[in-house]
Amino acid sequence: MQKYFSILISSFILITTLANASQEIQEEIPEEKVPFRIPKVNEQIVVDGVLDEAIWEQALVVDANIEVRPGENIDAPVKTKALFLYTESHVFIGFRCYDPDPSQIRAHFTDRDNIWDDDWILILFDTFNDQRRTYDFVCNPFGIQGDMIETPTGGGDAWDAIWESDGKVTNEGYFVEMAIPFRALGFPRSSEDMIWGFDVVRSYPRSVRHHIGSFPRDRDNNCYMCQSLKMIGFAGASPGKNIEFDPTVSGIVTQEREDYTSGPFNTSRKELDPGITAKWGFTPNLTLGATVNPDFSNIEADIVQLDINTQFALWYPEKRPFFLEGQDFFSTPLNIVYTRTMAEPIWGAKLTGKEGPHGIGYFTVQDELTNFMIPSAEGSSSRSEDRRSTGSVFRYKRDVGESSNLGVIMTDREGDAYYNRLVGFDGDIKFTQTDHIRFQVSGSRTQYPDSIVANFDQPESEFDGMAYQFYYGHDTRNWEVYSFFRQVDEDFRADMGFMTQAGFTYTEVGGSYRLQRDPGSWFTWLGAYTSFNYKRDKFNNPLHKVQSIRLNYEGPMQSHAMLYGEVGHNMYDGEKYRGNWIQGCTGLRPSGLIWMHIYAQYGDQIDYANCQLGERLRISPEVELRLGLRLKVETNYTWERLDVDQGWLYTANIGMLRVIYQFTKRTFLRGIFQYRDYERNVALYNDEETDPRSKGLFTQFLFSYKINPQTVFFLGYSDDYYGDNQIDMTQTNRTIFAKLGYAYML
Repeated sequence: MQKYFSILISSFILITTLANASQEIQEEIPEEKVPFRIPKVNEQIVVDGVLDEAIWEQALVVDANIEVRPGENIDAPVKTKALFLYTESHVFIGFRCYDPDPSQIRAHFTDRDNIWDDDWILILFDTFNDQRRTYDFVCNPFGIQGDMIETPTGGGDAWDAIWESDGKVTNEGYFVEMAIPFRALGFPRSSEDMIWGFDVVRSYPRSVRHHIGSFPRDRDNNCYMCQSLKMIGFAGASPGKNIEFDPTVSGIVTQEREDYTSGPFNTSRKELDPGITAKWGFTPNLTLGATVNPDFSNIEADIVQLDINTQFALWYPEKRPFFLEGQDFFSTPLNIVYTRTMAEPIWGAKLTGKEGPHGIGYFTVQDELTNFMIPSAEGSSSRSEDRRSTGSVFRYKRDVGESSNLGVIMTDREGDAYYNRLVGFDGDIKFTQTDHIRFQVSGSRTQYPDSIVANFDQPESEFDGMAYQFYYGHDTRNWEVYSFFRQVDEDFRADMGFMTQAGFTYTEVGGSYRLQRDPGSWFTWLGAYTSFNYKRDKFNNPLHKVQSIRLNYEGPMQSHAMLYGEVGHNMYDGEKYRGNWIQGCTGLRPSGLIWMHIYAQYGDQIDYANCQLGERLRISPEVELRLGLRLKVETNYTWERLDVDQGWLYTANIGMLRVIYQFTKRTFLRGIFQYRDYERNVALYNDEETDPRSKGLFTQFLFSYKINPQTVFFLGYSDDYYGDNQIDMTQTNRTIFAKLGYAYML
C-alpha cells in the first residue's frame, strides 16, 4: 500500500506544480462579457405557469432568438423571452415561448426526464463560472421536468433535483415557470455578488428540430460555456440548513418453482426493508451523504440485449439514486468506476463538492455480494460470490487554466482474502480553442481469492498492472482530426470499474469533414468520417486491424441516416479471420405522433463457440407511437442469423414492447414485455451439451405515483417464463414489490 500512497502524493505534487504554471497553457481567454444583473425580491411566486404576478415586472428579461442548430446563428423562427428573479432561498425563471401556430406544439403528459421528444425550454447555470460543469433544468409545455448535470465529457441526465415547475399552453404559445431552490445547486456561497454563466435554450421540433439559444455559437471554439452569457447577483443566496432525509420502505415477495420449470411455487424471498438516506451540506460547498439499508432497487427493467456469441461482458446503465448523486465527479477517461459492480449494498457514505478550483468526491459502500470480472485480450469472464466486500473511491480534480483540469483517483475493494487497489492520474487540457488532449495513467495491485484463482487460472499471489490512455483532438467548424492510444497490461484490474479487456495495445487515428445547412435545404447535416484502428496483444499479434468509413445525414421530417463499414481482419484463439462488414440505419419523425427507425448489419463475424468464420445478418426495427396526450407505445425487435460454411449456425430473436399510460403529471401505469428466442444448429457446435433452443419472456407491470424524485409510491408485479425444445413456455417465478419513499427537507 505504501507504493500507492507514494503515487498519490506524487500526483498531488504534479497537479499543484502544473496548476501554478497554468498561465503557460495557451488557452485563448474569451472576451469578457458584461453580465446581466438579476434582481433580488422578497415576495414569493406561485408557480402555476401563468406569469401574471406583478413581481415579474421587476424581472431581468433575456431574449433567446438565435437559432444555433441546424441554422448557424440565424434568426430563430419563433421568439422566446426568459425572466429571472431571486429570493434568499430560490431562483425563479419564467419563460414566454411564443408560437405562430400553437396547435403544432408537441406536448405530452409523461414521467419526468422523458420529455425530450416534445417542445421544451431549458435554463442552464454554470454556478462556479469555471466553464466545467452546468446544472440544466428543462420543462416541456406542461411544465413536466427534466434535469441533468453536464460536463465537457458528457451529460449526467440521470441526476435528479427537487424543484417546482408548471406550464400552460395558450393561444400565444406556451408559458413555463420554475422555482429552483439554492440547495439544489452547488456554488461558492458569498454575501457579495457572484457571477454565473448561463444560457437559455429552446427546442422547437417541426420538420427539423430547431435549437434556439441566447447567444451565437462559435463552432471553431471547443469550449461552449466559455462563450456563454454572464449573470451577476445572488448576494446572500442561501441553501438554508441544507439537510435532507429520504426514508424508504420496500417490500418484496418472490415465488419460484421447486424445479425451475416444474413443481409447485415456493416462496424464495419475503422481505420488508426499511432504510434511510440522508444528505447534509455541512459546509457551503461540500455535501455529505450516508445511507443505511439503502433502497438500491431498480424499478425500470434493464433493456434486454442480444447475448449470444458475445466476446465481452454487456454494459448496463446505473439507475440507483445513491450512486447517481455527484456521479460526474468520478468520471475519468478510463472506465474505472462503474457502480453497477456493487449489487447488494448494506450501507454507504458519500462526500462530493467543490471548493474554489478543487473538486472532491468520495464514497464507500459495503456489499453483501462481490462481482468479479476477469478480462483478457480476447474475452472476459464474470462471477458473483456470496462474499462481503467494501468498495471505496476517492477522486480529486483541480481546475487548470480557463477550462482545463487535472485529477487523481484512487479505488479500493477488499474482502476476505481479496483486494484490488488502483491509483490513477488524468487530465483534460484545452490548449487552444480547437485543440485538446485527454489522458490517464493508472496502476493496480490485486490479490484474488482462491476460488477465482482456481476457476479462472489467475495468479496465486498479488500482481500489478498498468493502463495508459491518450487522446488528441483538433476540432473546427468543418474539420476534425484525432489520435487515440490505449494500453492495458495483462495484469491490470479495475474491479470497481468496467474494463472488459486486458493485455492489449490499441491505436486509432481518424478524421472527419462536416457540412451544415440552414432549414429548407435537402439536408441540415452531412458528415464523412474515416479511421484506422489497430489493436495488438502483448506478443504484438494483431487482434484487430481495420480501416473504417462512416457517412451521416440529417434532413427534413427529422430524418437521419448512417452508413458505416470496416475492411480488415481480426484474430481470435491464435487464428486470423477476415473482418469485412457494413451496417446502416435510417429513421424519421414525420410528426409528434410517430417515430420510426431501422438498423441492419451484414458481413464477417467470428463464431466464438467453434472458432470459425461466419456471415452475420442482423435487422432491428423500432417504432414509437404517441396515441393522444397520455398513451405511449414503444416496440423494438432484433433478428440475427449467423451462417458458416456447413450451413446456418443460429438464429436469435429479441423483442420488446413497452406501454405507458400517464394519468396525471404524477401518476402512470406501465407494462413491459421482453421476449427472447434462440435456436441453434447443434450439429455444427463442438460442445455436445449445446441447447438446440431456448426461449424466455419477462413481464413487468408498474403503478407509479411520484411527487418528486424521492417522494414516491411504486407498486409492481413481474415474472419470468422459460422454454426450450422439450419444455413449453412455463412460468418460473413471480414477484410482487412495493416501495414508499419520502423526501423530508430542512
